[in-house]
Amino acid sequence: MSDDRTGAFGPIYLPALQRVRTLWIDLEPLVDSTAFDDQIAPTELEIHLTDGIGRADAARLDVQWSELDMYSFHYVDNRDVNWRFDRHPNAHSPEIHFHPPDGSIAEPSCIEVTEVSLVARAVHALWRAAYDAGDPSRLNSRSNPP
Repeated sequence: MSDDRTGAFGPIYLPALQRVRTLWIDLEPLVDSTAFDDQIAPTELEIHLTDGIGRADAARLDVQWSELDMYSFHYVDNRDVNWRFDRHPNAHSPEIHFHPPDGSIAEPSCIEVTEVSLVARAVHALWRAAYDAGDPSRLNSRSNPP
């Protein structure tokens, strides 16, 4: 879990991670595999993709979802590009925010929905738009997706 979180993220909610996994498998043909970090007490879902944004040829989303509906969708690829859509209390940005791939400070997220299926669909829609355009600047650019 990221160290920029202050306040309560809450315990991980496995049914939400299972729902995110099902939606991404159903929505995205580039999903190669999924896995939980621990089979007994999972804290994170890993979604492995066969391609990434721009010149990346592999990527992964690390997803956390808590019982308090806090979340993190963290993208990393084999070109060392990473970005994150988060919802958690902190002192330096809105509760729902986006960490851009250029490493600049977190900014308000264009995702306003909070229900797990809608957030998963929104992150997918934003990732897919950036992937199709080969342009990570498209990640936080829509008005309240999905």
